[in-house]
Amino acid sequence: MEEATKELYAKEFYGGKLKQNTGKFAQKTVTDAKEDVKKWILESGNADILYELNESPVRCRCGAECVVKLLDNQWFLNYSNPEWKEKVHSWINEMKILPEEIRNEFNHVVDWLKERACARQHGLGTKLPWDKNWIIESLSDSVIYMAYYIIAKYVNAGQINAEHISDSFFDYVFFDKGDLKKISSDSETNPERLESIKKEFQYYYPVNARHSGRDLVPNHLTFFIFNHLAIFPKKYWPEEIVVNGSVLMDGKKMSKSMGNIIPLRDAIKIHGADSIRLAILISAELLQDADFNQEAVRGIKNKLENMLDECTQYKTAKYTVLTQEDRWIQSRLQQLISKATSSIQKMRLREALHHILYEFDSDLQWYLRRVEAKNRTDYSGILHEVFSARVAMMSPFAPYMSEEMWFRAWKFDLVSKSSWPTPDEAKIDLLSVQSETLLNATLSDIRNIIKVTKMNPKERLPIYTAAPWKAKAYQKILERVTSGDINIGNLIKLLISDKETEEIKKDPDFVKKTVNDILSNPQDERDSKNKVGLVDEIKVLSELESLIKNEYGISLQVFSESDQNKYDPKNKSRTARPYKPAILIE
Repeated sequence: MEEATKELYAKEFYGGKLKQNTGKFAQKTVTDAKEDVKKWILESGNADILYELNESPVRCRCGAECVVKLLDNQWFLNYSNPEWKEKVHSWINEMKILPEEIRNEFNHVVDWLKERACARQHGLGTKLPWDKNWIIESLSDSVIYMAYYIIAKYVNAGQINAEHISDSFFDYVFFDKGDLKKISSDSETNPERLESIKKEFQYYYPVNARHSGRDLVPNHLTFFIFNHLAIFPKKYWPEEIVVNGSVLMDGKKMSKSMGNIIPLRDAIKIHGADSIRLAILISAELLQDADFNQEAVRGIKNKLENMLDECTQYKTAKYTVLTQEDRWIQSRLQQLISKATSSIQKMRLREALHHILYEFDSDLQWYLRRVEAKNRTDYSGILHEVFSARVAMMSPFAPYMSEEMWFRAWKFDLVSKSSWPTPDEAKIDLLSVQSETLLNATLSDIRNIIKVTKMNPKERLPIYTAAPWKAKAYQKILERVTSGDINIGNLIKLLISDKETEEIKKDPDFVKKTVNDILSNPQDERDSKNKVGLVDEIKVLSELESLIKNEYGISLQVFSESDQNKYDPKNKSRTARPYKPAILIE
């Protein structure tokens, strides 16, 4: 509910539009109209601004009380400058920001941001170059620390004399301006070293992606854009900002006073770095607060250990003849690679991990049930190929355990040196995908019926596929639904006008049920069924024989609804629909 509420409020704020009864503000989005309405009310004299502190006294992190006072001759950064604001707005709309919905928030901050003090008179810090009575306030210059880090290591190593660094030194490193020999002499820096520092800066700049929390959007991250645009040429402006939520502990904010903070080193000793990283990543997408739950961490640790054991079971082996379940697991692997790649490109890491860790796990369990029911022993090579790709995709998220898995299964090189898997369209067999989906769904239906009726089949289990005319009608309905036509009346007329499907007039409810069946499927499954066309359900469902024999110890009988010699004492077959076989439990 909390997630749904947050999502709803965000859509309302960024996408909601004011109604016509709001006069000149009608059709403006809430986020755009908010400041305009406030300004209008103030200008009309119907409101005033009241500043207040929510908590008193205000204390710093060290526990000391904070006292606010006015200072004479205070220095400010003029974030009110309209030309500077316009420049920043333009770049915010051009650069990459993830998630996309935070872009409006940045623009909103730029709009209200005014002059900000850039210096103070007490505390630790660097003296203001042009006024030694003042110390540079941390948020004024720390936002370009990426450039500072490149130079600082040389100062700390004694390779640069900080006392002799002048503006010309920075002009050469950051802007490639000036005479190398003269600047080298003035700054007492070796020419080769000075040239090396410049090239290092040019290598690391621009900043490819700045990751930080949402609480820094109104200050640090916005200053980061402002200051970079003021100081550096456009080719060095930041390319991307990625904003994430906070990390909670068992659903609560971390706080020393609450005692719910675990030192990082202790957590790593207990759970391992990979388990902690995955637990945080898989609990939330960007902007959402990640919930660090120790029970979840233990579950992920067990999951990784089980994967490690699985990797040692399947060795590389050649295979030539592929069965339906082999083609299916290969197809599902290619689809997994495609979905995980797409999710990572969008920085939807939780989604990517869900595909890699959990969604595909159910596919593997189904595949193993299929091959074991057939008493097969020739599938090691297939699973070795599957685990190879899966471990490679796990590597960026769980590097330590992935290397161990790779070593145990392959015993050469490093998984971190391998390429990210690319989907092979030639290995995607949509017919096998639809066939195995039908088998899985039918077996699930059988179980549910037995659970509800509390009846155990004793001798045989008859199931019935839809009559041929229903299969053809289904395909026609699917084509029309895919193109956007879900009008039941139109569909019935279309089917009655075709001799192959005119029997629909005996069962008009079939159309409505079929439309609902189709709409209940995800879009990709509808597209897949449309491409595959009619499936031989009798042949496909016969594959259930080994599973039914293993689970219930009885034989499976598959009949067509149109079979005159079928065993159907309760006339169950009349309820059969394509991809929804009728089932008789006796």
